[in-house]
Amino acid sequence: MILSSLPHEIQSDVAKRIATMDRTSPEVLREVERVLEKKLSTISSEDFTAAGGVESIVEILNMVDRSTEKTIVESLEEDDPELAEEIKKRMFVFEDIVLLDDRAIQKVLREVDTAELAKALKSVDSEVQDKIFRNMSKRASTLLKEDMDYMGPIRLKDVEEAQQRIVAIIRKLEEQGEIVVARAGEEELVV
Repeated sequence: MILSSLPHEIQSDVAKRIATMDRTSPEVLREVERVLEKKLSTISSEDFTAAGGVESIVEILNMVDRSTEKTIVESLEEDDPELAEEIKKRMFVFEDIVLLDDRAIQKVLREVDTAELAKALKSVDSEVQDKIFRNMSKRASTLLKEDMDYMGPIRLKDVEEAQQRIVAIIRKLEEQGEIVVARAGEEELVV
């Protein structure tokens, strides 16, 4: 919410600073706590030794509306392409597929190779698998389950790469307006 309400010119700068911040000294954090406590009169007494980092900005960007996210990511792409790519890779994880509606999943499935999908589903929990199977014909889901069984053990790296390729398809479909990925701060209007 705070990131969305900042002026557009500084949103990406704040996002970059959060993403590139790793650790800070407890003394600095105590000073920040003291100032915030003085200004806000409410502060947690937790020990804040780890702050920022790519995961932090990914969590924040996953909660902002799409236009704020897009503005920040585009600006980061110009300023620091490697950081922008790292953030984009982590924004929508494969397990988030359960957040898509059935129609969106069906569109994604039309774009995904079955062997790739079988690999990607190898290490996910049953909730994700069930969501995928429910959006396939009975015959297709049976064949996919058989492919997964016959596949045997697969390196985790290969599974993660297959998942990342499917996430890239999801992001492409979202950018083309084919599907909608629900985000916090956005109201979905149905007409």
